[in-house]
Amino acid sequence: MSLDPTQKQDIIKQYQTVDGDTGSPEVQIALLSTRVSRLTEHLKLHAHDVHSRRGLLSMIAKRRRLIFFLSKLDKARASSISKKVGLKD
Repeated sequence: MSLDPTQKQDIIKQYQTVDGDTGSPEVQIALLSTRVSRLTEHLKLHAHDVHSRRGLLSMIAKRRRLIFFLSKLDKARASSISKKVGLKD
């Protein structure tokens, strides 16, 4: 479940730290969170889609690693992005 380029650009503009930023942890976490929520909705309808479930679990793990990395750099930034995307702190 990939995102439309327009949706992706909107998310990037909303979460970027400086102008032209596409690779900061905040942007990556926001993009992964959007993909995770879309894939979760897909799996509610298609419960036996094992390949998508495996991809979902890998995206969740990657998002968790990014949040852990960001918390080592700056706890305030990590808690801020967690609250913005709707994750537990």
